[in-house]
Amino acid sequence: MSGVEQFIAGPWGGTIAIAAMTVATFLCRIAGALVMTRVTITPRIERGLRALPGSIILATILPILIDKGPTAFIGIAATIIVMAFTRKELAGLAAGLGTLTILRALGF
Repeated sequence: MSGVEQFIAGPWGGTIAIAAMTVATFLCRIAGALVMTRVTITPRIERGLRALPGSIILATILPILIDKGPTAFIGIAATIIVMAFTRKELAGLAAGLGTLTILRALGF
């Protein structure tokens, strides 16, 4: 191994990876802010920006639902129902994880 490879594989490797991802995240956020200062917000763009968080959540959750099947669907449904009634994320999280734990303990 070369000196650089040894350094990266050594005890500083994790720190270097975290620092690199920190810089990458910062640059992505700054780039987004800079681009959006030069874009005229039309009603169509505003609708798209408002739909973006839901699209990101769906894109994150949908593969899990497809992969894990009905158990994951029931857990997500419990989370959504509790959050809709309480408007508290922690209550929804507890309901979803509790439901999933109970279903897995029952062998589903």
